[in-house]
Amino acid sequence: MPSRPYAGEEVLTFDRIKRAVTNRVVEAAEQGLEEGMPFDRQRLTALVVEEWKSVKEAVRSSPAAKERARERMRQLVAGILDSHAASDKSELESLGVQEKNL
Repeated sequence: MPSRPYAGEEVLTFDRIKRAVTNRVVEAAEQGLEEGMPFDRQRLTALVVEEWKSVKEAVRSSPAAKERARERMRQLVAGILDSHAASDKSELESLGVQEKNL
């Protein structure tokens, strides 16, 4: 079953992702029942795996997700830099580095 694109608001939270994937899998399973395909756990698992791949790709390509990832990287880099600055503060101060801009 080829997945239709996810809307940006469907991939903002885990709750929305779960709801969207569940709805799409149930729709696909119902369609399969109408076409005479058996309803079993293995088929549902396969549908979930396929849809999960689609939703992850939608999250990866989401502008909001990219911005959140960028902000998270900024926070991590700032933390790493703060650690380095704290451990090397005395040395850097002796070389003329000041706390604030003049």
